[in-house]
Amino acid sequence: MEFTALEEEVAVLRRRVREHLGSWGLQHLADEAQLCVSEFVANVITHVGVGTPTTLAVLMNGTFLRIEVHDPDTRAVPTLVAADMESEGGRGMTLVEAITDRWGVQLLDDRKVTWCELATALSTSTPGPYDAGSRAIRAEAILDLYGAAAPKLGSRLGRLSITEGEEAAVFIITDLLHWLRAHGRDADDVLDRAQMRFETQVLGARS
Repeated sequence: MEFTALEEEVAVLRRRVREHLGSWGLQHLADEAQLCVSEFVANVITHVGVGTPTTLAVLMNGTFLRIEVHDPDTRAVPTLVAADMESEGGRGMTLVEAITDRWGVQLLDDRKVTWCELATALSTSTPGPYDAGSRAIRAEAILDLYGAAAPKLGSRLGRLSITEGEEAAVFIITDLLHWLRAHGRDADDVLDRAQMRFETQVLGARS
């Protein structure tokens, strides 16, 4: 999600992160993830500058939830500061250090990436919430790509909202039905099989 580093943007970013984690079955990480986003963005505002073009990325890295904030300044690198109780600042990254499993800064040619990872306590080897989350992540990536080209959605910049994503999903399904028909396949049969597989996976995750 591309945004401008302003204090009023933080609440929007925190809300979007909570919504996404809820859709991925990772509600239990929402508070920590929101705090990390707040601290990373505050660092950009304070040390890079108000109004800096910035990007937030939230993704899965194996069984870890990864949060990244990209900004164009490769000089202002976040560091841990020994802040006492009377200090006005310096506690932000110390707090990130305390609540995350790992964090760091990656310097690229054109930008800096400040990142952290939170263990999800989920396994990739067994069916359950992680499977649903990874499928949702893949679907969301497809919806974003499709939304950029689909009619009525192509003029929108940034990530799709839930409503726009639903509309993009309708376009995707419709085009897939046309593709099946063009290749002589029974679209109704494919839809039935997809529905059965979906219901089986949902029931399996609940058991």
